[in-house]
Amino acid sequence: MPKINGNEIRPGNVLEHNGGLWAAVKVDHVKPGKGGAFAQVELRNLRNGSKLNERFRSADKVERVRLEQKDQQFLYETDGMLVFMDMETYEQIELPAEILGERRPFLQDGMTVMIEYYENEALNATLPQKVVCKIEETEPVVKGQTAANSFKPAVLDNGVRVMVPPFVGPDESIVVNTETMEYSERA
Repeated sequence: MPKINGNEIRPGNVLEHNGGLWAAVKVDHVKPGKGGAFAQVELRNLRNGSKLNERFRSADKVERVRLEQKDQQFLYETDGMLVFMDMETYEQIELPAEILGERRPFLQDGMTVMIEYYENEALNATLPQKVVCKIEETEPVVKGQTAANSFKPAVLDNGVRVMVPPFVGPDESIVVNTETMEYSERA
């Protein structure tokens, strides 16, 4: 695995540090008045989700890990485990439902999910950026309410609450951004 200097760490990099796999969430380069510059890095453990703040000087060497990414199809959920199938080998794997966190409600049958592996161990699952959902309930359209940036609450068919523009009504399909969990556009 390639070693990189402490000042080359970027958000999204996966590092092997203190015997664990960590994803760099936030990186701040700090140049104090006294002493050498360093990178203040917020790390998230890919196995248990714990967080860690660490300082890396430019002379420090860290292992950068490359994760293998595979597209896999979601089949079904059983006893808190999500079952995915590899599209090429038709192999099935089970992952805990917590791997998706708060984005779990957006997972739909047959959806293709990108799963990241490190030496045959699944560490992360990423949903498509945009998902089509149907609005179950929202307030009725009020004529004359055309103020810029006015949004109203809506409940989607998966139980998630999002803010939608006033012209969107019940039983309409909308596109939701799964990264920000916000309304994107009409479907």
